[in-house]
Amino acid sequence: MDLVRHEASVLLLQGEDTLSFLDGLSTNHVDGPCTTVFTTRAAKIIDVCEVIPIGDRVALVGHADNKSKLTAHLAERILGQGITITDITELNDVFFDLGDSPLPPDATVHGSFFGKMVVVSVKHNLQPTWTVEQWNEHRIAHVIPYHGFEITGSRHPLACGLGELVHPQKGCYIGQEVLVRMRSRGKQGHRLVVRANPTENVTTPGNDNSLCIVRTQ
Repeated sequence: MDLVRHEASVLLLQGEDTLSFLDGLSTNHVDGPCTTVFTTRAAKIIDVCEVIPIGDRVALVGHADNKSKLTAHLAERILGQGITITDITELNDVFFDLGDSPLPPDATVHGSFFGKMVVVSVKHNLQPTWTVEQWNEHRIAHVIPYHGFEITGSRHPLACGLGELVHPQKGCYIGQEVLVRMRSRGKQGHRLVVRANPTENVTTPGNDNSLCIVRTQ
């Protein structure tokens, strides 16, 4: 078993056109399961979330540290659309499965930007088998940014390795103007790279290599 715990928040959204609602607020095109980013008007990251449709509902899996800001960001923009938000974080455990782990039959498996994500009921008491250090070495080897390291509220998605989650042909969403301008002018400011140790601007230190966010020329 190669399971890494994801310190997650899990919100359940219900109502008509929930996917369209999320699509209008985030950087990626949301019409089904995907990973997307919610940003401020200045294009700073609020959270990076997994969109997981479950029947006529949608589970939105983000990071625990960002739950309050994300919930407030969504709630302020519902504006009578008949969408409700329920916090079901305490009912679920969330992992990344880096192998082919045996899972409970009722587990939800989702193809995340970060790797295979597994959402299971807390009743199963599933436990991680990888340490944070092992997860970090995996991320460094595959140049994968993560919450609290590269992904923070002080950065925009293009600066920390989340460029593929910013859809290039997407319509209006919060933060779009800033990100489009950066891309069109080729001035995103910073980028995520892996470098051999010792090095500078380290965001995730590893044994031999580290992830670094460096200024672009």
